[in-house]
Parts: sequence; C-alpha cells; structure tokens
Amino acid sequence: MSSTDKSPGPTPAKGSEPTPGAAVSVTQHVIDKGAMMIQSLEPVKEMSQHVCTFAMYSHDMSRQIETHHYCSHLTDDFVQCAVYDSDEPNARLLGVEYIISDDIFETLSPEEQKLWHSHAYEIKAGLWVNPRVPEMIGMPELKSLAKTYGKFWCTWQADRGDRLPLGAPALMMSPQAVSPGLVRPDLLHERDSKYNISSESLKSSRLEIPEPEMISPMADYWKQHGKGFAIDIEETQMKLRAPFP
Repeated sequence: MSSTDKSPGPTPAKGSEPTPGAAVSVTQHVIDKGAMMIQSLEPVKEMSQHVCTFAMYSHDMSRQIETHHYCSHLTDDFVQCAVYDSDEPNARLLGVEYIISDDIFETLSPEEQKLWHSHAYEIKAGLWVNPRVPEMIGMPELKSLAKTYGKFWCTWQADRGDRLPLGAPALMMSPQAVSPGLVRPDLLHERDSKYNISSESLKSSRLEIPEPEMISPMADYWKQHGKGFAIDIEETQMKLRAPFP
C-alpha cells in the first residue's frame, strides 16, 4: 500500500520532464479564455496574497522545500492557501495549508494539535516573505500571523522527482530555531537572491514583532518528542448505504 515516506515504484512518472503529456494546445487556451470570461471563479479571485517561505517533511525533516502560498481569508482567524512550488505560470500545485489563530488552535483536541506547526519563528527570522511587497505595508499582518498555527498537507512530492502527484499525502512542518528545523543556507540564499531581499535584514526589522505569550507544546510536535507523522493507505471495508425502500 502507499505510504508517505516511500517513493511509489515502479512508476513511469520519474524523470527530467516536470509533468507528462503534450503542451497545452491552442484550442485548450481558447476554451480556457472563454470560460474565464463567462465564469465567476470567485474563490480564486479571493486569493489576495503571495507568500514565499519554506517547509520540511514531518517524516523526514532533512527534506526541505521552498513553497509559494496563494492565500485567501475566510475570516480574520482563518486563512486557506493553495501551495505551489514556484510563482511561475507552470507552477505545480503541491498541496494546501490552513492557518488558524491561537484562539482557534486552543479549541482543538490534543491529538489534532499535534498536526499543526507554529509560525512565530518563521516570521521573526525573515523566512516568511511577501515578495515585492514593502515590509512596512505587510508589518501589521505579520504581527498577527506570528500568533498563528498552520496545517500543511503536501500531495505532490515533486522534490523527490515525482512527475505526478503520487502516493499518500505528507504532513509538513515549519522552520524552527533548532535542528533539524533550520533552513539550509543554500536554499535560503537562492530564495533571497531571486527576490533581491536579505532575510537577515528582515530579521532585524522584525525584532519588535511581539512574541506569542506561549507557543503550545503540542504544536511542532517533533521538537518535544523527536517524532514526526507518516500516512499509510490501507484497504478497508466500505460503508454501504442502506438500500432504498
């Protein structure tokens, strides 16, 4: 059965080409443009922010990836994000992250809290950035986000070479100030160079962001317990609907 921490195989979906299949045809482009003119696409239009940061696999934190979150607010306390591997037009949809306030987090059961990660370090360290947005404009929201928690499920492990979304989803963790939660310097340098920013300078400008009074010990579970989470997919007996009278 499929498992988060095992590469599916054998599979033809390995290789240098990012995604199998022919290039999108002119006909399909025309259909897409026509649909955009007719349909509302309201949920997509609510995505108002682009965040670039980093994430680690809960079951193997030596695997670190740069992530691009396109986010929309359902309320002041709840944000939902589509997560891509880049900000290019052909970016691959890696998964989804949900972000909640500390007030909502405290209502969750302890078992559920284990699946969430904190954002305070990620923001204070200058890892979480809104590309091309002046720091002064984003500062009010950064102060709020420092007190939030996220749950990020990765459905496409593109970093291991998968050309398709294969296997079981993987739970992701956020960067932290201790190993193995530290972001690799080369990964950080590459991101900073791309956007012509300095994470160290951002870190200095964010010194005044208040630290949360307490970060729940149930979040960032690996820090206290040295254990992550992996998913195994198993066959199970289906629950059948009762026959119609």
